[in-house]
Formats: sequence, structure tokens, C-alpha cells
Amino acid sequence: MARMDKLSTYCTTISQAGDLTCITYHRTQVVAFDRHNVSLRTGGWDSVTTRRKMNQASTQFGLGYGVYRDKGESYVRTPAGDVLPLSDGMHFAR
Repeated sequence: MARMDKLSTYCTTISQAGDLTCITYHRTQVVAFDRHNVSLRTGGWDSVTTRRKMNQASTQFGLGYGVYRDKGESYVRTPAGDVLPLSDGMHFAR
């Protein structure tokens, strides 16, 4: 079973430009964050692995959100406790 507390290195890179940290899986920047905001992208791949990478990034970097699937739809529980449908390119406050 995959670890949920740390990003795996399989097809995954972590880069930083100033205050912005980006996690890229294959060619999709699945998570980007700074000290105030988080951005999530599926790149059209709302898959188990994409959601796992998003959750691993949240845990590893203490971002406070969680991505999950319920009845065929994907959702994000934000750090504020809101539950939002996962949408490509969504942003929310840390």
C-alpha cells in the first residue's frame, strides 16, 4: 500500500520558485502552494493516483486539505472545513 504521509518519487517532482512550491506528476502540476493559497489540478486525470499525490502533498507539507471520492464524484475538504467538488485548477486558502 502506498504511503500517505510522504510523496513518492515515481514520476513526481517537487520544485520551488520563490514562495511557490509545485508538485508535478508526469506533466501535470497537481499541487501548487504558497503560504496563503493552494491550487489543485487534475489535468483531466481525476484518478486514484492523482488524488493520492494531492493527499500525500497535503500531509507532507502540512497543507490541511484532503481529497476523496464519494459515489463517483471527487471532493476536497479545505483547511477551513468546507467540502467542495474537485475541479481542475481550483484554488482555496491554506
